[in-house]
Amino acid sequence: MAEKIVSPGVFTRENDLSFLPAGVGAIGAAIVGPTVKGPAGIPTMVTSYAEYVEKFGDTFQSGSDYYQYLTSHTAERYLQFGGALTVVRVAGTGVSVATASANTSSAATSVSGKVFTLHTLAHGSVLNNAGSTVGENQQLSNGTKDNLRWEVTGKNTTTGTFNLLLRRGNDTSNNKVILEQFNGVNLDPNSPNYISKAIGDSFDTTAGTASDPYIQANGSYVRKSSYIRVEVHKQTVNYLDENGSIRISAASASLPANGSGSLHGQFGGGSDGATVAGAKLFYDTITDLNTQGLDANDLSNTNGGVKYAEALQLLANQDFYDINMIIVPGVNQKDHSAVVNKAITVCETRGDAIAIVDPVGYGTTTLATVTGEANDYNSSYAAMYWPWIQIADNQLGKNVWVPPSVVMPGVMAYSDNVAAEWYAPAGLNRGGITAIKAERNLTHTNRDTLYENRINPIATFPGVGVCAWGQKTLQKRASALDRINVRRLLINLKKFIASTSKYLVFEQNTVATRNRFLSAVVPYMEEVQANQGLYAFKVVMDATNNTPEVVDRNILKGDIFLQPAKAAEFIVIDFNVMPTGATFAD
Repeated sequence: MAEKIVSPGVFTRENDLSFLPAGVGAIGAAIVGPTVKGPAGIPTMVTSYAEYVEKFGDTFQSGSDYYQYLTSHTAERYLQFGGALTVVRVAGTGVSVATASANTSSAATSVSGKVFTLHTLAHGSVLNNAGSTVGENQQLSNGTKDNLRWEVTGKNTTTGTFNLLLRRGNDTSNNKVILEQFNGVNLDPNSPNYISKAIGDSFDTTAGTASDPYIQANGSYVRKSSYIRVEVHKQTVNYLDENGSIRISAASASLPANGSGSLHGQFGGGSDGATVAGAKLFYDTITDLNTQGLDANDLSNTNGGVKYAEALQLLANQDFYDINMIIVPGVNQKDHSAVVNKAITVCETRGDAIAIVDPVGYGTTTLATVTGEANDYNSSYAAMYWPWIQIADNQLGKNVWVPPSVVMPGVMAYSDNVAAEWYAPAGLNRGGITAIKAERNLTHTNRDTLYENRINPIATFPGVGVCAWGQKTLQKRASALDRINVRRLLINLKKFIASTSKYLVFEQNTVATRNRFLSAVVPYMEEVQANQGLYAFKVVMDATNNTPEVVDRNILKGDIFLQPAKAAEFIVIDFNVMPTGATFAD
């Protein structure tokens, strides 16, 4: 409605034409691989290594020794500098969550004597505890920090309420570690303190096929616990009588019953799924088809309940998972080509992420074998490094061998922190790797051979250390996109412009809308240019590319012309010896 102006005066108005699209600072890497625990097949974002450990664990026991998965090593290195990390856990057939049930003496309010069951959100055997509890405050036998235990306190037979506590599995009577506590909950679905409402019963599962997987949402109540969901076996709907008063008999009967194992106990039934017979763990030489206990190449019917193909394909959902890098640590082109191919294909399909892949496993010293693996690829959305390196495992107090894909995401995150995505993540300034040593000390000739075959050397310089000494992509054709810094520049720009343009979809195809786009994009491009990402650029969105025919097809078209800045990879200095008497005029 038009503003009504009757008498003379000065009228001030505000028109907010500012357009501030979401930036690209929150994006990060994605890791696919086995973990100690955590939700299987559900892409999960973490923003610190402490959060990673809480959700996915850090160490596991094999025999009498403890180890970390390569997934954990990669996460730890990356999260030192990266702000966000998406983790997708793969696991074997039969992977399952752990459960615990509270019993009741009333068959009328339960199913098979159970009033409710708690399900862990994470999958895995590490959540189990085979010991028994004698009392509410006694320690679980063989309890660990990754175990959970539960406890019911504050039972009120008049109101039918109780408290539910989640405790760490290795706490003691003198040192309870309460992870979560839900007070005054009940079994009345009409109550705001109904246990399903207080804790939540929602959870996600994977569905579909390996080629077209999706996340299926389940449950009715928003989950408010970081560890569990609740399943009520039979709701007590008659808490209240006709006058609205609590029926004491009904409330009391629905409470968890006293007795051993009914008010406190451990979780059980969690499984990591089956492993491949004779599978190689990462601390062995990774050969053949198996890595870290799983058959990585079995993409169609893997011995994993969550397939590598399925996990990678989930990340293809560009609208939902905002990532700029994919890593599958523990697999390599020589032994697991199908997985490597899948990772690269997902990055190419998205058009806004780069895959960091390994050519061979540990112990391969023949350069011909290493360089031969890169020849199968031709993509600017992937990069290879070699050789393996030895790093200090601070969690376990020993040194371990890891592939380059474990450390290079952290190198790139560091480079982004101190410079920007369009700077080369290589060299002594931004390519340094905290390492004990490399599997092989490369000569200059070795580095030449690797670089000619589009494999980036990991070089060792005495007195300086270990660093990435190359930044080629796997693209065969010589162009600006055969360099990582240019590819990552394009990824950054595409993400920004996509986020900007998203707010213009369904707006009027007019000059005003075009100007909104230009007013957001041009300043950003100028900023990139000022920070040495571009030599020059031009943005066109006007009548020249938005002809009547284009507009009639409901299209808003823009053209962006770029001259990406190049990294100085080769520094040539000529020493010119001049004869006596020569002058040095300008």
